[in-house]
Amino acid sequence: MAALAKGARCAWRPSLLVAQTWDVDARRWARALRRSPVKVLFPSGQVIERKSVPGKQPRKAASDPSPQKPQKQQPVQVPSDTEPTTWEDTGLRYDKAYPGDKRLSSVMTIVKSRPFRDKKGKILLEGRRLIADALKAGAVPETFFFSRLEYIKELPVDKLKGVSLIKVKFEDIKDWSDLVTPQGIIGIFTKPDHGKMTYPETQLHHSLPLLVICDNLRDPGNLGTILRSAAGAGCSKVLLTKGCVDAWEPKVLRAAMGAHFLMPVISNLEWEAVPNHLPADTRVYVADNCGLYAQAQKSNKASDHGWVCDKRFLKFHKYEEEEEDLETGDRVDWLPDLEVQSYDADWTEAPAAVVIGGETHGVSLESLELAESTRGRRLLIPVVPGVDSLNSAMAASILLFEGKRQLRVKEEHVSKGRSCH
Repeated sequence: MAALAKGARCAWRPSLLVAQTWDVDARRWARALRRSPVKVLFPSGQVIERKSVPGKQPRKAASDPSPQKPQKQQPVQVPSDTEPTTWEDTGLRYDKAYPGDKRLSSVMTIVKSRPFRDKKGKILLEGRRLIADALKAGAVPETFFFSRLEYIKELPVDKLKGVSLIKVKFEDIKDWSDLVTPQGIIGIFTKPDHGKMTYPETQLHHSLPLLVICDNLRDPGNLGTILRSAAGAGCSKVLLTKGCVDAWEPKVLRAAMGAHFLMPVISNLEWEAVPNHLPADTRVYVADNCGLYAQAQKSNKASDHGWVCDKRFLKFHKYEEEEEDLETGDRVDWLPDLEVQSYDADWTEAPAAVVIGGETHGVSLESLELAESTRGRRLLIPVVPGVDSLNSAMAASILLFEGKRQLRVKEEHVSKGRSCH
C-alpha cells in the first residue's frame, strides 16, 4: 500500500506541473488578445489603422525608439514645519539674526538715546497696528525685526520693497520691549516729516480751527495722552516747543495710540518760530492752573501764579529783574496782564491755540507774551477748593473737547439760519 501511494504521488506531480504551465500560458495569450492593435498589416501590404476612441488616449509602445523629452522636475515640497525664506510672488527675502549680530544693537540705542534719534533721524515703532498706521501715512521703513513670518505678511507688500527684514527670537524682542506682552514685531523708520505725510481723509474732513501748543511738557504719558485727545477732538496740528519730551519716544508713541500719523506733530520749536505755524488771526489761550488761581488774586508773586516755578527758570529766560523783587513780593511789571475767563465761555470765535504747560515748570513767560499779543486769555477750569490742580493731559482734554462743542454749536446755528432763509 505504501508503495502504491508513493507511486500515485509521483504520477500526480508531473501532471500538476503541466497544468500550472498551461494555465500561465493561457493567461499570457488571453492578456495579449485583450490588447487592441494600433495597426493591422495584411500580407498584401494593406495597412488598417485603429480608430481612436474619443476621450481615450492610445498607449505608447514600450519599444518606441523616438527620444522622449526630459520631464521637468517637480518642485520640492517644503514641509509644513519649516518656513520658506522667499516669497515667490513678491521676491521678498528675510535674514535670520544670530547671537552677536551687530544689527540688533541699534535697536536698544534708538530706544534709549534721544540724541541718537535726533542725529540719525530714526524712530522705533512697535506693534502691528502702529506700524500699519505709519506705513499708511507714508512713513519710510528701514528695518523690521519680527519673530513670526505671519506678522510681516500682514503688512502691505508694496511698502516692504527695499526694507531689511530680520527674523529674531521672541526672547530678543522681549528684551528690547518695555511692554508686558510684546507683539512680536519692531520697525525702525526714518523720522517722519510732517510736510510729506499723508493723513487720513476722515481726519482731514473733521479737522477744526483748533490746535495745541505744548510748553515744557516733560512726562511722556501726559504728552501721548494729549496727542491722542487732540486727534480725537479734531485738532489741525500740535506744536511742541523746546524743553518738551521727545514726541517720538517709545512711551509717548504707546500712549498716543497712533495719533502721530493722524495729524501734524511739529517738535522742537523756538518760541520765535511758533507764530509761523499758526493760521492767520489765531488767538492763543493759556490753560490756567486752577489750583493756584485763588492765590494769584491775593498776591503778585510770580511763583503764586503757577506759571513760574523757581528763580532758576527765570534766569534761564534771562529776565533783568532782581532776585529781591521775587523774595519780597514787590510788584513785577514784566508779567503779562491776561484776562481770565471760564473754560465754558465762548473762546472759539476765531481760530484758537491752547497752550498746555507742564506740571513741574508750568507755562513759560513767552507763551503769556504770545497770548497777550494775540488778544488771548487765560482759560480757568474751576475745581473744588483744597483739591490739587488737574494734570496736564486731563486739562488739555477738557479744553479741547469744550472747544469742539462750541464749534459744533456754532455750525448748527449757521445751518439753521440757512434753512430758514
